[in-house]
Amino acid sequence: MKDYHINIFYSPEDGGYVADIPDLDACSAFGETPELALAELMVAKTAWLDVARSEGRPIPAPSFRPLIYQVAGVAA
Repeated sequence: MKDYHINIFYSPEDGGYVADIPDLDACSAFGETPELALAELMVAKTAWLDVARSEGRPIPAPSFRPLIYQVAGVAA
């Protein structure tokens, strides 16, 4: 199984980096550096999946694929 796509971007409004997983609703994290945002996101992802499993909610398969990958012909 391929893993989830992760976005990391700088937020001037927040003064740091935000990382998110588009396939997992509201799964995001903040960090002062991209590396810290990613590390925090990995914690959030684990928690998101654990809660979904414990509550019997469906876990979406990785499906988000940015348009740039499609245009460039990069395999999913």
